[in-house]
Amino acid sequence: MTTLNPSTGLFIVFEGGDAVGKTTQMRMLVPWLRERGVDPVVTRQPGGTSLGRKLRKLLLGPDHPELVSRAEALIYAADKAQHVEALIRPALAEGRVVVCDRYVDSMIAYQGAGRVLDLAEVEQVARWATGGLRPDLTVLLDADPADAVATIRQQDRLEAAGLDFHRRARAHFLRLADQAPDRYLVLDARESREAIAQQVAARVGSLLA
Repeated sequence: MTTLNPSTGLFIVFEGGDAVGKTTQMRMLVPWLRERGVDPVVTRQPGGTSLGRKLRKLLLGPDHPELVSRAEALIYAADKAQHVEALIRPALAEGRVVVCDRYVDSMIAYQGAGRVLDLAEVEQVARWATGGLRPDLTVLLDADPADAVATIRQQDRLEAAGLDFHRRARAHFLRLADQAPDRYLVLDARESREAIAQQVAARVGSLLA
């Protein structure tokens, strides 16, 4: 198994709205990495730990429609804190490549912009929860929510939050990418999955090199 420099590793995150193809692209990247001798740690937020799986069910299931926005944000932060300390940081310390479905940007975009909470406060909580750990690369798959979310037949609690919610989240994803273009790869989710995978592989390959 190929590893990177101990104590650094490589942290890759896939971000974007619902139904933009994040899971598909992660599944295409993993075998590409393995063909090059890299055995990645593949995970997600929320739900990347045993505690996180319980929090994910609470957050996305239908059992708590009364959950208020601030409580929702704090539960997401708790998931991230546990995930980073229990899984992501130890893997990076071993020089592993970590590939994660969603991270801090999703909390800022969804719980901040989407729920119309104070963006600076939500970001401060998210950064504190993750100890300031930032991805080496964030792949942002961008699509109009009117086209993407509408394709989901059985929507979870967040997917069913409404088109305006998802449009606010999309706009903030793009603002975050604009603020740090060197750490982002923004791709049109309407392109073919093969074309997107090639662009992701090229960027990840440059980081591995």
